[in-house]
Amino acid sequence: MRTAATAAEAHQSRLLYELGALLLTIIRSPLGPGEEPRQVTAAGVASMMLGASMALMLCGSVTFMLGFFLMPWVVGLACVFLFVGFLTNLSGIWRAILCWPAACSSSSPHKDASTWHIFPKPPFM
Repeated sequence: MRTAATAAEAHQSRLLYELGALLLTIIRSPLGPGEEPRQVTAAGVASMMLGASMALMLCGSVTFMLGFFLMPWVVGLACVFLFVGFLTNLSGIWRAILCWPAACSSSSPHKDASTWHIFPKPPFM
């Protein structure tokens, strides 16, 4: 059992080494005047494609897991902000519900302020 695991690791490291060598060959600067082009084998191209697809799958699954774990925090934070916003506007909401325009207009010292608005009108309007 131990030899099979060691052989699998050796095969995997050999594939990674070949993939790295292929990528370095592709990225390498153009050939000089006396150099001949290197041969890229079909197995090397297949290994490069396999490595690229594995990288995309791993990055995609990591991104999905991060989003999956962080989404409850985002929803919870949105609920907290919603609750704080509700508490901030609570006095204005109660004033709008309890103080009808007919009842408040006679006792209100400000004639230009509307009781139907939660926030008072700016002085320039």
